[in-house]
Amino acid sequence: MAGFFIMSEPIKLIVGLGNPGREYEATRHNAGFWWVDELARQHNANFKADNKFHGLVARATLHGHEVHLIKPQTFMNVSGRAVAALALFYKILPDQILVVHDELDLPPGSAKLKLGGGHGGHNGLKDIIAQLGTRDFWRLRVGIGHPGDRAEVVNFVLNAPRKEEQVLIDAALQRAQDVAASIIEGKMEAAMLKLHSN
Repeated sequence: MAGFFIMSEPIKLIVGLGNPGREYEATRHNAGFWWVDELARQHNANFKADNKFHGLVARATLHGHEVHLIKPQTFMNVSGRAVAALALFYKILPDQILVVHDELDLPPGSAKLKLGGGHGGHNGLKDIIAQLGTRDFWRLRVGIGHPGDRAEVVNFVLNAPRKEEQVLIDAALQRAQDVAASIIEGKMEAAMLKLHSN
């Protein structure tokens, strides 16, 4: 069946979601930053502050494709400002964007790829949808689990994972790195098959 995969657009913009500042570095809400940092490290891409795009930006040639990486520095609930500014400037379409974010609805150790969908209460996604005017961008959802009580969510995402959770999250982040080439090349079905079979 491998010959029948539907090719998607190559990814031109990868957005890692998180909150800026040292006090947030290790928190669950910064899982998107962690993944994008590792991708940049592997490809010797250096982030530089760019006020025009409200974030830390890097350009890299990943697997033969030029890709922009951005870590919005606006705080989570206005992340869309950075994404929209960069996408508009470089004429990047929504289905050429991958947003990497923490996901309450998936357990630690799980990472899933999908196109479109709602925001699930995630303030970063909510703002990106509002700013882009569409839900039809790719998401790499990094499972962090759920505290079990909605009232606890804010506290939960702004704290660091427990040790055993961090081990699982790190493993999922690594599995997602392993399919980064497929994602960037637009081979989404192949990436999903590999990522979701764990």
